[in-house]
Amino acid sequence: MTIADRWLLPDGMDEVLPPQATRMEQLRRALLDLYYRWGYDLVMPPPVEFLDSLLTGTGTDLDLQTFKLTDQLTGRMMGASADVTPQVARMDAHSLSRQGPARLCYCNSVLRAQADQHQSGRSPVQVGVELFGHAGLEADLEILHLALSSLSVAGADEIHLALGHIGIYRDLAQAADLDAVRQRALFEAIERKSPGEVARQVEPHVKDPHLTKQLKALVGLHGGVDVLDEARTLFAGASNTILQALDQLQALYRGVSENYPEVTLYFDLADLRGYQYHTGMTFAAYVPSYGQALVKGGRYDDTGQAFGRARPATGFSMDLKLLASLAESPPAEDGIWAPICATEPAKQRLAEQVGRLRQAGERVVQALPGQSTGPVEHRCNRCLVETDNGWQISSLNSCR
Repeated sequence: MTIADRWLLPDGMDEVLPPQATRMEQLRRALLDLYYRWGYDLVMPPPVEFLDSLLTGTGTDLDLQTFKLTDQLTGRMMGASADVTPQVARMDAHSLSRQGPARLCYCNSVLRAQADQHQSGRSPVQVGVELFGHAGLEADLEILHLALSSLSVAGADEIHLALGHIGIYRDLAQAADLDAVRQRALFEAIERKSPGEVARQVEPHVKDPHLTKQLKALVGLHGGVDVLDEARTLFAGASNTILQALDQLQALYRGVSENYPEVTLYFDLADLRGYQYHTGMTFAAYVPSYGQALVKGGRYDDTGQAFGRARPATGFSMDLKLLASLAESPPAEDGIWAPICATEPAKQRLAEQVGRLRQAGERVVQALPGQSTGPVEHRCNRCLVETDNGWQISSLNSCR
C-alpha cells in the first residue's frame, strides 16, 4: 500500500466526524436517559465471545456476518459481536438470573463481516432494549411505545409502523406438512409475495383445500387495519394460534393508535423477516426518504434456552448512526472562546473563570499560541472578554 492509499478504509467501514459524532453522542445520551426513565438497566456486553455462545439460538443466522478469530489462550474459536441481542439474552439467562421481568438496554458498536440487504454498513452502533420474563401483550405494547418514543427523540416525523405476526405463517406451514425442499420453496415464494409461485407450490402438494386457499391468500394480506377483518374471514375456523395472533395484532393496533394517533399503521401478515428468530409479533418503523427500517423488533421467546433458562422476550434495535442522520442540521454552535492572555495576573483570572464555566457544564475552547483558526471554526458562539469586573461572557462581536 502506498502512502497515498493509507487513508483508505475497508468497504462498509466508516468513520464519524464532527459535528455528526456530537449529534450521535447527544442522541445516545437522550435515548439511554429515556430508557432509564422507563426502568431499563444499561448493560455492556463484550466485543468478542466464543462462537458457540454468539451463534446459539437467536444468533444462528449471524454466522456469515460474524468475523471469526482464534483465542490464543484456549485455542477456541471466537467471534466479534455482529448483533447485541443474543448477548443480552445470554446475560439475562445466565449472568443476571433475575426473577420476574428484566428490562435491559444497550448501546454498543458491532462488527459485521458483510452487510446484508437491510443494513447500510458493516460497523453499526446498535442501540436497543430487551424485555425478558413476560409473555403478555403489555410487554409488547411497552416495547412498541419505547420504539416510537425513540424515533420521536431522534426527531422523526411521519412515522410508518408495519406490524406482522410470525405465528400465522408458521402455523399454516406446519399444517401443510411439506417436505424440507417444498417448504423452503413456499417460504421463498411468500417472501417474494408472488401469488403465482405460491399457487404452484401449494396446489399440487397441499391436500386440504381450505389450507390451500389460506396459503394462497396470505401474500395479499397487507395494508391498513381492514386487513385484520379480511384475515378473520379467511381464517374462520382456523387454529387458536392464528386467531390469537389476530387478536394480538388488533390489541396492538388499539394501543398504538390511542397513544400515537399521528403514526400511520400498516399490517403485513406475510412478512417473514426474522422467521428463524422471531416467535410472535414483529414490527418495523419507517420514515420518508429512508429506504430501510429505522427500528426493527418483535417477540423472540425462549432464546435463553440454550443457556439453561428459557424466558419470554421482546425488544427492538436501531443503528445509532442511521438514526442520528434524521437531524437535518448539525448541532447548534454552542461554545465559549477563551483568548490568549499575555499578562500573568489576567491569565490566572482567565484560567479560574474557564474552570468555573467548565464545571458548570459550559463548553470552553482555549486558544493556543500561534493558532490561525478562531471561534467560528471551533463552533463557539460566545467569547470571554476582560472587563473591570473580571472575565465576562460576551457576544462574538466583542472578540473582534
